[in-house]
Amino acid sequence: MSVILSAIAEHNPLAGSPLGVQIFAGVVAFVIVSIVINVSLQLLLPQDKSHPPVVFHYVPIIGSAVTYGMDPYRFFFDCRAKYGDVFTFILFGRRMTVALGPKGSNLVFNGRLSQVSAEEAYTSLTTPVFGKDVVYDVPNAVLMEQKRFVKFGLSIENFRVYVNQISEELKDFIATDVSFAPLKQGKPAVVDIFKAVSEITILTASRTLQGNEVRENLDKSFAQLYHDLDSGFTPINFVLPGIPLPNNFRRDRAQRQMSEFYLNIIKKRRSKGIVGAEHDMITALMEQTYKNGRHITDTEIAHMMIALLMAGQHTSSATGSWALLRLASRPEVIKDLYEEQLRVYGDGAGGIQPLDYDTQKSELPLLDAVIKETLRLHPPIHSIMRKVKSDIPVPASLATPKGAKADNQPYVIPKGHYVLAAPGVSQVDPVVWNDASRFDPYRWLDAAGPVEGLNDAADQVDFGWGMVSTGASSPYLPFGAGRHRCIGEQFAYMQLGTIIATFVRRFEWRLEGKFPDPDYTSMVVLPKAPCNIVITERQV
Repeated sequence: MSVILSAIAEHNPLAGSPLGVQIFAGVVAFVIVSIVINVSLQLLLPQDKSHPPVVFHYVPIIGSAVTYGMDPYRFFFDCRAKYGDVFTFILFGRRMTVALGPKGSNLVFNGRLSQVSAEEAYTSLTTPVFGKDVVYDVPNAVLMEQKRFVKFGLSIENFRVYVNQISEELKDFIATDVSFAPLKQGKPAVVDIFKAVSEITILTASRTLQGNEVRENLDKSFAQLYHDLDSGFTPINFVLPGIPLPNNFRRDRAQRQMSEFYLNIIKKRRSKGIVGAEHDMITALMEQTYKNGRHITDTEIAHMMIALLMAGQHTSSATGSWALLRLASRPEVIKDLYEEQLRVYGDGAGGIQPLDYDTQKSELPLLDAVIKETLRLHPPIHSIMRKVKSDIPVPASLATPKGAKADNQPYVIPKGHYVLAAPGVSQVDPVVWNDASRFDPYRWLDAAGPVEGLNDAADQVDFGWGMVSTGASSPYLPFGAGRHRCIGEQFAYMQLGTIIATFVRRFEWRLEGKFPDPDYTSMVVLPKAPCNIVITERQV
C-alpha cells in the first residue's frame, strides 16, 4: 500500500503535502473497502432464486462495464457458459438482464407494451440527437404511425429510381476522390474502405432519401454539423443522460442548426407547391396525415429526416465496409460475383447492362447471399435493450439455470431492470452454424437453407405500419423482429447491393494487411483502423 500511495503522491499536484497524501490515501482506502464489501455481499448473502443470476463483479456500480464494453460477444458467451441463457450484469448501476438464443430474442422483441419499453430505454440517447416529437420521444402508437409514414416513402417505385442514382454517385465519387487517383495512372489504389464507404453512404442516401437540397449542401459546413450531431451517439449518454460534456454542447447546437436547415427546405417546397415532384422522403412525409386527422408538422418532418440520416448512416456504412472487407479476404467470391453479373446483365456483345432494381432483387442470389452472410457475422448493433415496466415471467425452457432440472422455479425479471437481446450471439453460435466464424456466402445458396429454424412461420401482425412477422425465434435476426423491426431493411439491401455490384463490375481487390478487428467503443460495431484494401481496375 505504501508503494501505491507513493506513486500516486508523486504525480499529485499536492505532492509533498501531508494533506495531499491523506486525501489520496482516503480515496484508495475507500475504493478498497468498497470492493471488499461488494465481493463479500455477493459471496455471503443468499441470492433470490426467482431472479436471474447476477454476474460476479468486483467494483460496485461500474460492475461488468469494462469487460462488456471491450468485447460484448466474448462477455455473452463466457456468461452463458457460467449462468445459462438468462443472467443479469451491472452496467454503471443499471441492472441489465440478458436473454440469449432465439427464445431470448423472442422474449425481448415480442414483449408486451405493458412489460417492456424501447422508448424508456433509448429516449435519453436519441431525442437530443433526432429532436423532439419523433421516434422514442413519442408514445409507441405514434411511433408506429411515423414508421408507416416512412414506409410510404420506401416504395418500389422510388427504389427503381434510386438504383441508378446510387450508381451515378458512386462512379462520381471514384472519379474524384483522391484515394482512387492512382487508378488513373494504371496503378493499384490503397483505400481506407471504412472512410470511403462512410462518404459513399451519406452521398447516396442524400441523393435518394434526403433529396436534392440536402445533396447540394453536402459541403464542409454540413459535414461539421453531422459530425457534431454524431458526437451525441456515445454509450456514456445511454447510461448517464444529460451529462454536461463539450460533445453534448456541440450536439445540441448542431441539432438546432440541422433542424432549421430541414425546416427551410420544407418551407420552400410548400411555398412553391413542389409536393409530389421529388422521389425523396421529404416529399413522402409532407403528404402524410395521422389517423386522427392531424397533419404531420414541419418540425416532425425535419426531426424524422435527421433520424433517417443519423440512424441509416451508421448501420449502412458499417455493413458496407464489412462486406467489402470480407470480400477482400476471399477474392474467389469476388470472381464469382463478377461472373454472376455477366450472366445476368451481359448484353451478348461483350458489354454489361446497367443495374436495375427488379433484376437485382430477384436474379442475383450470390449478391444477396453476400449481404446476408455479412449481416450474420457483423450485425450493426450488438445489444438491443428495453426498459422493464412490470415483472416479466421467463419461460422455464429459457430460464432453467445452468445444470439445473427443467422443473425448477422459472425466473422473473423484475420491474426496473433493463432486458437485453443479443441476436448476434445466435448468428455466430457454433452449435447452430457449421464453421460459424467463417465468411461463407455459399451456405445461403443451399435450397434447404443454412440452418434449421431460419424462416419463422409466425403470424403476421400490423403494428400500425404494415404487416410484419412477429417471429423472433430464429437464429438470424439482423434487422430485429416485431413492432420495432428495422423499417429500412429493403432500402439497405438495395443500397448495399448496388454499391457492391458497382465495385465488382469495375474492380478487383484484396486486403492490404490482416482482417481488422471489430471496434465496440461506439453504438454501432465498426472495423478498427487500419482497414485498407488494395484496389486494381478489372481487366476485361
